[in-house]
Amino acid sequence: MTARSLITARRSRVAAVAMAAVCAAALAGCTDSGTDSTAAVSLEPAPAAQSLANVCPKDVVVQLQWQPQSDMAGVIGLLGPGYTVDTEKKSVTGPLAFDGKDTGVDITLRAGGPAIGFQSVASAMYADDSIDLGLVHGDQLISAAKDQRVVGVTPLLQYNPSIIMWDPASHPDQKTIADIGKTNASVVVSKDQIFPQWLVAKGLLKESQLDTSYDGAPARFVGDPTITQQGFANSEPYTYEHETPSWDKPVAYEMVKDAGYDVYASNVSVRADKLEQMSPCLQKLVPMIQQTGKDYVNSPDAINATIVDWVSKDVAFTPYSAGEAAYSAKLLKDEAVIAPGTDGVYGSYDMAKAQSTVDDLVPILNAGGANLPANLPADQIYTTRFVSDQVR
Repeated sequence: MTARSLITARRSRVAAVAMAAVCAAALAGCTDSGTDSTAAVSLEPAPAAQSLANVCPKDVVVQLQWQPQSDMAGVIGLLGPGYTVDTEKKSVTGPLAFDGKDTGVDITLRAGGPAIGFQSVASAMYADDSIDLGLVHGDQLISAAKDQRVVGVTPLLQYNPSIIMWDPASHPDQKTIADIGKTNASVVVSKDQIFPQWLVAKGLLKESQLDTSYDGAPARFVGDPTITQQGFANSEPYTYEHETPSWDKPVAYEMVKDAGYDVYASNVSVRADKLEQMSPCLQKLVPMIQQTGKDYVNSPDAINATIVDWVSKDVAFTPYSAGEAAYSAKLLKDEAVIAPGTDGVYGSYDMAKAQSTVDDLVPILNAGGANLPANLPADQIYTTRFVSDQVR
């Protein structure tokens, strides 16, 4: 996410699900310290080729861009059984497992968004030296390139599934974002998103339409269905129709990708000044992340169960149901959000596409005061050196 601005979304169902989460946590045996451990499981050690014990940190710390959700499956799927949820630190720690085997190190996944004060993942990585890797959208890789450069080593998503959504009854003739731009409808977005600037720069929306007060809650959209707002294709279309009692009907939307905003998303990234230090680890770890993402496409249930379980153990998180997880997994597959690149490899980069995106966004970001170099080589913020071409 980004900072994915869905801070207290779907408040109408929070209370009920939160109560269920409290009960579930109590049954699981929460401790006074805010931790909750699942049952320990003895895993077979991974073979030498997949052992990370001598090349990675003892605990690989990964900063997520939002709370755990299915579009982060490539890294969440590395969390083995016997994990411990820390509700105070908004994190989970367990064995880093691949193919059902223990790689010899642990993995800690930290929630982002409100859990880190809505700061960007790149800034969190520079503020906290204990973070080894972070999930950073491609546009944020670009915007951070001057002062907080991080390097994407593999994308979890081929593109960002962000959408602009609207009520089809209020806008019966609008089918695309460009159609919305021909109206005077407000487009409610969060101020940290970059794609709205791009939509305006390309003439698809008017600057006067942008309202950067989006807080993630459905109340405004429900109360005034003449507005349009941001969302994610793998989330809001499902939750508004099935889990928002004050709405409970379909919404119309278009992905920003289909409007032309084709940016690699949820890039597993490392600080530029830590790239060489982390290289031996990344050489082994990146192919595992690629394979985990590929496997999720056709077998999402186990990872979805882990995500739903983690979220249920922390009442501060926006509820995440099994229904939403299943919907999301299907959309991520059907819309090729998690998919092989142009070379047929999962988790690969097309550097020509990456450079085209950089060239497109730099002038737009600079117009907003980013002060990026006019010519920014894509290989300064993306690298293919750790990507395995065997994950097809």
